[in-house]
Amino acid sequence: MLAVRARSRAELARRLAAKGYSAEVSERALDRLGEVGLVDDAAFAEQWVHSRHTFSGKGKQALAQELRRKGVPRSDAAAALDAITTDDEETRAAELVRRKLRSLPRDLDRDKMIRRLVGMLARRGYGQSTAYRVVKAELADQGFEGDLDETID
Repeated sequence: MLAVRARSRAELARRLAAKGYSAEVSERALDRLGEVGLVDDAAFAEQWVHSRHTFSGKGKQALAQELRRKGVPRSDAAAALDAITTDDEETRAAELVRRKLRSLPRDLDRDKMIRRLVGMLARRGYGQSTAYRVVKAELADQGFEGDLDETID
């Protein structure tokens, strides 16, 4: 499992249990893997957050949920998530909105366009205020007419 990608300690423990290993044997094996540096939840969380934010465009909320599912301790997850600044998150969200705008019909109703864009960001784990702010700014930059504040507020 470690040859494919880094894993959290909890992921490995679940897999060993599924294979029928006792908790005692699993703990000893995981402790040894930790000693030699092959299992490190903090490093795993940092790598996961960087990769998923950069390449998949995930927001902090989605990343926090993914780390919880992988069994990463809260302290390790929080430290990794703190590496993503508000500016980083807004920049990545703006890139996603620009990319999505290219595939939307130009004559699409403005309200529907805003709902689709904000919904897309929400599904990727961006907060509502960040999503609205980014969509508003990008639509204004792209020259879409109308008062966006009426629709967004």
